[in-house]
Amino acid sequence: LLLQKMSSLPLNGAILGMCNPLLDISSEVPMEFLEKYGVTLNNAILAEDKHIPLYEELIAKFPVQYIAGGATLNSIRVAQWMLGVPGSTAYFGAVGEDSFGEKLEQCAMDDGLRMVLQKTSGVATGTCAVLINGGERSLVANLAAANTFTAAHLETEDAKDAVAKSKIVYTSGFFLTVSVDSILNVCKSVVEDNKIYCLNLSAPFIVQFFGDQLATAMQFADFVFANESEAATYGEVKGLGSDLPTIALKIAALPKASGCRPRVVVFTQGADSTIVACCGKVTTFAVDALPKHQLVDTNGAGDAFVGGFLSQLIQGKEISECVRAGHFASREIIQRSGCTFPKECNFV
Repeated sequence: LLLQKMSSLPLNGAILGMCNPLLDISSEVPMEFLEKYGVTLNNAILAEDKHIPLYEELIAKFPVQYIAGGATLNSIRVAQWMLGVPGSTAYFGAVGEDSFGEKLEQCAMDDGLRMVLQKTSGVATGTCAVLINGGERSLVANLAAANTFTAAHLETEDAKDAVAKSKIVYTSGFFLTVSVDSILNVCKSVVEDNKIYCLNLSAPFIVQFFGDQLATAMQFADFVFANESEAATYGEVKGLGSDLPTIALKIAALPKASGCRPRVVVFTQGADSTIVACCGKVTTFAVDALPKHQLVDTNGAGDAFVGGFLSQLIQGKEISECVRAGHFASREIIQRSGCTFPKECNFV
């Protein structure tokens, strides 16, 4: 019934993302560069003091690409691309009053998003070093202005309007490090108006060090996304074992603030089958193999999966079709540098 209702909804701002907008600085780098800064592949971390020189060295020594990024913004951009109707999506986050912030906002608007940003003076727009080696990636995020987002921004007229128009709200786990109050504020509207809230575990460190914040958001989550390493970390931290289908079922069965629909848990595993758990049942969906020589950059693959998934969910499609769209989006993104995509989407 929910899916049937979603299919008749107007797309005007129907998907709302809220998280940490970052200007991605992306480049191929040698393993020595990763080792110099103590960074490992297939991981995402917050920058410490020792990582700050990394950004200047990256720009000075390697050909870099600038892309409007941050995990949730990636997902919302992909959802917007797949929907193809300008203004179908909206986004909240904080940037600095600087050229990087202007660049990020304009890039996202050019992609068709409605950007409702909190702009903070005296703090630089957040950046994320995307370090690529052999097609694999490592992310080092310096939140800067993204870390200044406050629930007060949600009281602005533009933000209230965006929340009112939304039917699906999505946040990555990274936002739990910034403003849990903002998530709780928006989730009250989600529960009261029978909207859908989607949450991503996002990185092992979120599960390890922000467990209380994650538990607070989890109670509102109708859909939970994670990759295999994040899921395995959740199982380890919570004492649920190492079997991913079992972990998915356990998360799906956690208490919910809204009892009107069951929770759906989705674990991606790269080239291996995607796991979906709901109502005590696990279903797997095979991923079409991509020839190794076509793999360019895995950065944004998980974000793209979520974007593709949400683009069909908002149209009332079945979960199997949502997963198929997620696989399509991921496959497109990993054949390009950064979380970028062709001008036209040919998903059918």
